[in-house]
Amino acid sequence: MLKKSIEEALNKQLNAELYSAYLYLAMSAYCETIPMKGFAKWLRIQSEEEKAHGMKFFDYIIEAGGTVKLARIDAPKAEWKSVGEVFEQVYEHEKKVTGMINGIMDLAVKEKDYATQNFLAWFVKEQVEEEANASEILAQIRMLKDVVGHMFWLDHELGKRE
Repeated sequence: MLKKSIEEALNKQLNAELYSAYLYLAMSAYCETIPMKGFAKWLRIQSEEEKAHGMKFFDYIIEAGGTVKLARIDAPKAEWKSVGEVFEQVYEHEKKVTGMINGIMDLAVKEKDYATQNFLAWFVKEQVEEEANASEILAQIRMLKDVVGHMFWLDHELGKRE
């Protein structure tokens, strides 16, 4: 059975993961309209990945004897100035999520909840990858300086994501 403090933190993270999916879907929609279809595809796949992360929390809470509590998901913004601004926000968001995961890990260590620590270890590793991916794309965008002709190359490359 999960301690209440752990259950609350896991539920908060579940909802944060679902918000992430919603945010990346909004970013994908923006990229579709400008149109940068490769960026849109990358973000749409990222949205699905975040939804899957949320479901991992959903399943773990139930399996560990807790109760899932879904909260209201705020609407993300719908407009950005450029794909550069989108990926600035992606990178900042991933750093925020890393902090949240680390905070739950700290709580699980404090509570001596070894099962939750084991569960969270995958997310700790995943966040290293998430931040690295966002940082790399942002660095490439900055290098290209949002020059449209150059951005088409990056758009094409990101569109190859499976």
